[in-house]
Amino acid sequence: MFEGLTFKNPELFYLLLVIVPMALWYIFRQKRNTASIQVSSTASVFKAPKTMRQYFRHLVFLTQIVAIAFFVVVLARPQSSDNFENVTTEGIDIMIALDISSSMLARDFTPDRLEAAKNVAMEFISGREYDRMGLVVFAGEAFTQCPLTTNRAVLLNLFKDIHSGMIEDGTAIGNGLATATARLKDSEAISRVVILLTDGENNRGEVAPVTAAEIAKTFGIRVYTVGVGTIGTAPYPVQTQFGVQLRDMKVKIDEKTLKEISNITGGKYFRATSNSKLEEIYKEIDKLEKSKIDVHEFSRKSEEFLPFALLGALFLIVSLILRTTLFRSIP
Repeated sequence: MFEGLTFKNPELFYLLLVIVPMALWYIFRQKRNTASIQVSSTASVFKAPKTMRQYFRHLVFLTQIVAIAFFVVVLARPQSSDNFENVTTEGIDIMIALDISSSMLARDFTPDRLEAAKNVAMEFISGREYDRMGLVVFAGEAFTQCPLTTNRAVLLNLFKDIHSGMIEDGTAIGNGLATATARLKDSEAISRVVILLTDGENNRGEVAPVTAAEIAKTFGIRVYTVGVGTIGTAPYPVQTQFGVQLRDMKVKIDEKTLKEISNITGGKYFRATSNSKLEEIYKEIDKLEKSKIDVHEFSRKSEEFLPFALLGALFLIVSLILRTTLFRSIP
């Protein structure tokens, strides 16, 4: 039952030494409380039958000692560590900086760029079990939708809630990268990464994209940039007096700046021209980051104090019952 048992606080076993003075005091008290009487012969005394109370007269003290011993074991925090596992941990913190400007509603992806980017990113998140991940969204400004977390359910739900129009329109690439960097700068992870995805050119914000990249480099943060959009033109939904209509508009992605950002930070630039290409890019990023794996062998420790606590309580209760019933008149 207790194979492989270890103790978090083994030094507390020194408390068992309290049993020694308790035993000495008990022996001293027993001798002191012994009555004496002068008789001509002890033959009749030795021939007298002994009662159960005489045989078990020390049982109250013994149960108290055993209870104390079990409670000391509880304080020492017994833990089991039978099941050893080999667990792969990347030790990577990843922030996804996602462009949610109105241009991300272009239909050159299915159903559109934003939904395609969300779906692929969510699949990427689900596949990285041991990493902390977070989300920054940007358009005309930027804000943190989800800070770094290992709670996949929370992060995925926040991804589902993203939609264009949440914030003022525009493309503040520098602000998006700076916000993601701020979330990673104090991280102690082995590797810190930003995946920045946009379909346009920087036209808003207080921080220039290259300046944000230099800040990221200062903190040792690697940035993978992804340009989203087909080559040439793409169908954009446009509100007209006849309702929403699709019009082909030129795709403008500042690839030069995106490449510069990735070069400065030691990352890589990718161009996604379709849903499948976007999936391939995330898979490649996944492989690049898994090259920094650390493998640790460890055991999951479980607290095992409950059986000892129950046994200690049981012996204490037995002691109290014996003292107040069977041995009530015995000092």
